[in-house]
Amino acid sequence: MIEEVCMANVLTPEFRVSYAHVFKPQKNDLNGNMEYSVVAIFDKGADLSALKSAAEDALMEKFGANKANWPATLKSPFRKCKERWSFKDGKQVIPAGYEDPDAVFMTFKQNADKGKPGLVDNQVQDIIEPQHFYSGCYARASVRAFGYDQKGNRGASFGLGNIQKMREGEPLGGRTAPSQDFTPVGEVKTSAGVFDD
Repeated sequence: MIEEVCMANVLTPEFRVSYAHVFKPQKNDLNGNMEYSVVAIFDKGADLSALKSAAEDALMEKFGANKANWPATLKSPFRKCKERWSFKDGKQVIPAGYEDPDAVFMTFKQNADKGKPGLVDNQVQDIIEPQHFYSGCYARASVRAFGYDQKGNRGASFGLGNIQKMREGEPLGGRTAPSQDFTPVGEVKTSAGVFDD
């Protein structure tokens, strides 16, 4: 169990949604917990100052105001998209949405035993159908920073509160929307088949 100290909620800037698990929890292989989560990809230059301030406050609350006494290696919740790049069979593999090496991604999680995160559209109406919230759309979230110290891992992270979908986006992972695959057709007329009366 992670011992954590939580702070006040912070509203994120708009981000591109990746690895959205907000309707059905997934098992976290590191701690065994069932969790709801979303990865937020922020454009390079996005104003993350409120999030950084909240993370620092959480670290101070957890490890004390004197930074000289903080653990030497603290894990940052702010990660560069280039960290997701890899090589396979001698070729560079860049996941969809992570093309800008200097863009920042963050992971926000909530334990399933606390219930689902709230999810609304840009008019604050509940989103209940999974197809309306997908990896590639744009959203913002209310999150809460906390400091943690678990099995030698120390740092700051963010718990997921609620999510607001802001606008549509190109789906990540190669999936296309039906409107991209089809065009409207006129009335379809069928001729009688051999077995029709």
